[in-house]
Amino acid sequence: MSQFGGPNDFYASGPTGDSSYNFDMPEFGQELNFQSFDNTQPSVPPNYDAPGYNNAPNQGLGGFYDPTAYTDNAYGQDKSFNQTGAAGNGAAGNEFDDEPPLLEELGINPNHIFQKTLAVLNPLRGTDQQILQDTDMAGPLVFCLALGGILLLSGKVTFSYIYGIGVMGCIFFYCLLSMMVTRSQVTFGAVASVLGYCLLPMVVLSGINILITIQGTLGLIVSGIAILWCAISASKLFATAFSMDHQQLLIAYPCAVLYGGFALITIY
Repeated sequence: MSQFGGPNDFYASGPTGDSSYNFDMPEFGQELNFQSFDNTQPSVPPNYDAPGYNNAPNQGLGGFYDPTAYTDNAYGQDKSFNQTGAAGNGAAGNEFDDEPPLLEELGINPNHIFQKTLAVLNPLRGTDQQILQDTDMAGPLVFCLALGGILLLSGKVTFSYIYGIGVMGCIFFYCLLSMMVTRSQVTFGAVASVLGYCLLPMVVLSGINILITIQGTLGLIVSGIAILWCAISASKLFATAFSMDHQQLLIAYPCAVLYGGFALITIY
């Protein structure tokens, strides 16, 4: 910085002694050398026949850039690929729209469950035969869990008894009905579904047992009504499902014996 000069070097004294500004640049002590580069690469004229250009000689345009001729993104996916992918996404969306509801895929029909429950609550009510032949196990499972849960509130752990008696009863009635009607009409799922839905009066009986003690004479009367209710409902549903004309009384007695076992679990 010693070669640059002080701040007074920009001022010069004239003949009269007046100070005036000196426009001469001070010397920095070194010369600034700039490098020069020779562009020896020959210039290449633009190729208007390339895919990115579009000639329009009739319109008076020598050529213009068409950005739609190149890819749509930086990853090399062209327009045809994007259009195909969009079509594929649309087809996939249509496939999902045509799929059935989840409950239907699982074999659970809320309308059938409601109709079977009403048929059990009102044994004199007519029910469609196709609904009764449905192998719906959602309702029976709920009723079995409800019966076991209510008995658990009374201090009775009876889940194993409920499932044990239920399975043995389903096997017995499947064999019995197969001998009474055509074997091809009887399915084990339909038999288990009917017996499970007719367990609903026993659920009501277990709920009453929490509120009041139904042992003794009162317990026998209430239990008899619940057993009769279950037997009439089950025999009516079996007769309707498997076209058992004039055989309802024959199937009602085994049903009463089966639900009598559930009543004994509920009371005692």
